[in-house]
Amino acid sequence: MPIQRIMTKGRVPVKIYTDEVDSEAMQQLYNLSQLPFIHSHIAVMPDVHAGTGATVGSVIPTLGAIIPAAVGVDIGCGMSALRLSIRADQLPDNLRSLRLAIEAAIPVGFNMHKQDRARESTIRALSQGLHRLLQKHPKLHAQQKKPYQTWIRQIGTLGGGNHFIELCLDENQDVWVMLHSGSRGIGSAIGEYYINLARKDMGRHLHNLPDKNLAYFTEGAGHYEDYVEAIGWAQDYAAANRREMMYLIAEVLRKKLPRFGVTKEVIHCHHNYVARERHFDATVWVTRKGAIRAGEGEWGIIPGSMGTKSYIVRGKGDPQAFCSCSHGAGRRMSRSAAKRQFDERHAEAQTLGVECRKDGGIVDELPGAYKDIDSVMAHQSDLVEVVHTLKQVLCVKG
Repeated sequence: MPIQRIMTKGRVPVKIYTDEVDSEAMQQLYNLSQLPFIHSHIAVMPDVHAGTGATVGSVIPTLGAIIPAAVGVDIGCGMSALRLSIRADQLPDNLRSLRLAIEAAIPVGFNMHKQDRARESTIRALSQGLHRLLQKHPKLHAQQKKPYQTWIRQIGTLGGGNHFIELCLDENQDVWVMLHSGSRGIGSAIGEYYINLARKDMGRHLHNLPDKNLAYFTEGAGHYEDYVEAIGWAQDYAAANRREMMYLIAEVLRKKLPRFGVTKEVIHCHHNYVARERHFDATVWVTRKGAIRAGEGEWGIIPGSMGTKSYIVRGKGDPQAFCSCSHGAGRRMSRSAAKRQFDERHAEAQTLGVECRKDGGIVDELPGAYKDIDSVMAHQSDLVEVVHTLKQVLCVKG
């Protein structure tokens, strides 16, 4: 579907690819549209919902400024997926032992590895950049206990919330591994530190903003370049974290499954990040907060909620969407509301056929808490084409 709604009361238009937007998200979009450095317009994906400061599912092009809260604290959060050379009939009938083995290999929630598990080449590639960041901003260290040990031992870990590891089957009954995670504790520390620093840097000008969470750094200002360097590092860390998890998952699968290889479909994409891109005759910063890049011919991953479908897609390069698409189904219910409404009985019913935890700890992630993924996909048919449709058979939640 094309753009469904255009808000025009701000400084720039807001072009929305759905007709389902709640009032809180609309207010946040209006707040964003009032900022003086937005280029051309704001694009809003069909999984849109309210976030902190900036709306999840928004694509924000900016000239000479970056908004740290629009990037958020899970900098570089994104997806990885790969197709294995085995098929559904080669999986064991009962996947419980496989799920438990993955959970034993990959720490979830706030947990980390008990010893350094990341490959030395990964640690070495990241350590130099982090050392530069901490030399300039030593207070980043104070935001974590045992910070040096933590950032290394959280490489190859899942985190919590909506992060997951899944085994899926596509329409041909081929097996895929898919995961969703970000930059863990160190990314959160960087995000919070610079969000607060932007507020301090704006000082008395902060009250001129429609929302203090939209505090920003301008090009040439004191901490602008530092933030650009920090988010670049955190995005690299997030990508490395997903690569190391895939490596550890493959080790588990090789012990549990028939011999397999990896096919040419290996896909990686951020969906909370900033990148320099060219759009509408200007080089801008594009902040995708809960959106992925969908340039013409580019592969992407759009997951549904646990128990529903997910999609491997190819971008159509829609210029009005700044070559973007949604990053998932999008929440329709807050976590607290989901916990009030759902219990273990709903977990059993809504994840039927999926090997996963079915306890009270995952009820805020049930399909009922999310928008319908088929509706979301229908609303972005102008943005992407579906290449593979995946159905989860195993899910590890953070």
